[in-house]
Amino acid sequence: MFNKKKQPPLRSLIAEGARVSGDIFYSDGLRVECEIIGNIHPNNANPSILVISEFAVVVGSVSADHIIVNGRIQGNVLARLMLEVQPSARIEGDVQYGSLELHQGALVNGRLTPLIGEEEKPTLAVASNPA
Repeated sequence: MFNKKKQPPLRSLIAEGARVSGDIFYSDGLRVECEIIGNIHPNNANPSILVISEFAVVVGSVSADHIIVNGRIQGNVLARLMLEVQPSARIEGDVQYGSLELHQGALVNGRLTPLIGEEEKPTLAVASNPA
């Protein structure tokens, strides 16, 4: 998983006030502060980070290794390593994630599905008292 020192740099910014129609492919990191009607995906296998800022709206699917959502996404989300859903975030769509950080106040309207790697996660055992 990324830590602060190993995250790819945010090399691209689509600033507030813009409206983009069409798919976006980016390298390393992208910060979105506007409205995008289209899908957002990294264009190579290098580590990637995507930040959807508080006033941004994305209508389309998004993917990256690490995704931080403060704004609104209407579409499916694929965060291969980490998904951070901040308090002002709104996601309407199915979400797949490696690990998830969901803050109080955030809203996800869709299916949450963890990505399970080659290593099987342990099953939760529930203890019960026989009556």
